[in-house]
Amino acid sequence: MAVRRRRTPRRASGGDDTLRRRAVEETTGFATAFLRWVDSTDSDGLSYPRLRVLEQLGCEGSAMMRVVAGRLGLSARNMTALVDSLEAEGLVMRRPHPADRRAVLLELTGKGRQASVACFERRVGAIGEVFDDLSMADSRKLLELLAKLREGIRRRGTRA
Repeated sequence: MAVRRRRTPRRASGGDDTLRRRAVEETTGFATAFLRWVDSTDSDGLSYPRLRVLEQLGCEGSAMMRVVAGRLGLSARNMTALVDSLEAEGLVMRRPHPADRRAVLLELTGKGRQASVACFERRVGAIGEVFDDLSMADSRKLLELLAKLREGIRRRGTRA
């Protein structure tokens, strides 16, 4: 009796496992290289996640710590560590929420506001230089594909 080989079903995208594996490898390689690139840009002592917290508070005003963490895709533990360091440097301050005693509000100090304004645009511009190698059409397509991938992650129940 002949043993029938079971074929791996094709994905909805029409790709096979080799293509899927290459996509994972290329994405992982890009993510690693991009994070190194981000870390190598002039930071004035502020990591990109710390700068994003300052920028979020600078644009939106004071906010609950868990809301800022959610907007930035940070775990509670990572957010606490970031805020601890920002608070130690006098860039943010915690205060109790007026209506919810379990919640903590974050707000920028004057020093934090200055750091946010002084660093953010220049830093994002420096980080973004890597994307200057793409045409406008490629940039639009990349944004579309990244949004689609993030939506797929959200559908699968993981924060993106």
